[in-house]
Amino acid sequence: MLKLRKGDPVIVIAGKDKGKKGKIKAIVKKDGKVRVVVEGVNIVKKHVRKIEGVREGGIYEVEKPIDISNVAYFDEKSGKPVKIGFAYQQEGDKIIKVRINKKTKEVIDKIWEKSK
Repeated sequence: MLKLRKGDPVIVIAGKDKGKKGKIKAIVKKDGKVRVVVEGVNIVKKHVRKIEGVREGGIYEVEKPIDISNVAYFDEKSGKPVKIGFAYQQEGDKIIKVRINKKTKEVIDKIWEKSK
């Protein structure tokens, strides 16, 4: 199970865009590799041919995916990248699986909830 999700704030920790921050737009799983598309990161120019009635031709800037190992969850409160872990909480007769910030043990969000 992936620790990062679509919409999470991340910071790039390796590569040409090191230090840039953004939100995850998409997660791409292909050929056993997991890559993420981060808004404003890894922008390349793509030459596109015109198709009559469908699109204009020209040179467009496109965000390409980068490897998931090159990004880290960014904690806005501390202003630093942090590791994410999983924890199980028990409330009455319910078991809840949550994502937590490993440094502060703060709950990020709920993954699922089951009753006993």
